Amino acid sequence: MPSPKWFPAFKKELPRLEGKVLAITGTTSGTGFVAAWTVAELGGEVLLLNRKSKRVDDALGKLKAIVPHGNFVDVECDLQDFASVRKAAAEIKSKYAKLYCLANNAGIAAKPDEATKDGYDTQMQTNHLSHFLLTAELLPLLEAEAKESGDARVVNHSSLGRLYTEHQGLEEKYVGKNGGHLGGNDIKFMAGGCFWRYFQSKLANTVFTYALHEKLQAKASKVPSLCAHPGGSTTNLGDGMETTCFLNCVLTAMETFLMQSQEDGAMGLLRCMVHPDAQSGNLYGPKRLGGMCGPAVPNPKQSYETDPTVMEMLWRTSEQATVNFKV
Repeated sequence: MPSPKWFPAFKKELPRLEGKVLAITGTTSGTGFVAAWTVAELGGEVLLLNRKSKRVDDALGKLKAIVPHGNFVDVECDLQDFASVRKAAAEIKSKYAKLYCLANNAGIAAKPDEATKDGYDTQMQTNHLSHFLLTAELLPLLEAEAKESGDARVVNHSSLGRLYTEHQGLEEKYVGKNGGHLGGNDIKFMAGGCFWRYFQSKLANTVFTYALHEKLQAKASKVPSLCAHPGGSTTNLGDGMETTCFLNCVLTAMETFLMQSQEDGAMGLLRCMVHPDAQSGNLYGPKRLGGMCGPAVPNPKQSYETDPTVMEMLWRTSEQATVNFKV
């Protein structure tokens, strides 16, 4: 595992967070785990939104060991079940009047062509649709924080995978109720049905970010909509994914020579979540070596991410799947 290169200096730039509540999905490992302990060290109260499992218990124990004084709150939330997401949001709204940050961090990659119990592709529902629903449900708490303190944030987590969609862009069928009928289980190095569905979900993250930014700006909201990508970071994103021997060799070589630590990979996420200079409508992440590593800096927007027709399509289909989200 590589050692953090930029993270120690970056961490010193982050402000204290006493009195602020931050919710993060997917905190059992990787960037979400780093973000959770960093926020706790800075004095914030951290809501840990995860599907119930032994990994959650183990991760919570590790977090408390790293930050003994940390204020961690476990909130059960299965992103592959809309009912569970609604229940988690209701629990948060029943206990908190305001929320400083919602970090839609959790993600899965290169999974089989299967449907969730709600009928949607497992990757699209986990990586985008459930986060769309969570954002819709919790936006009033973010608005309440922004009204009081002048600052609250919605943060989505994309990846370099979004760039592999340049020629086709975001396709409506991947957002619809077509789980199990979206390309099969072919898997190659950054190709095949399993990876293509992942790329589509990661593009949905940025399109949602920019669409939400425009809607919030139009109503003069003080809540910014931001996005991050971790570059090539040694996280557990691909845990359990079906791979070939060749793909395993490629991934091992990449981890050895190209990938940065999970701490460095979390800088984009944390910059969006708490850094004073984070600007709404921006994507933050590394740019060196094609975006694989480096400090978290603003990344350029692609035309297929900001196309008004595509943003309208994603918002419409996401509402059809989840809830009427009027900003």
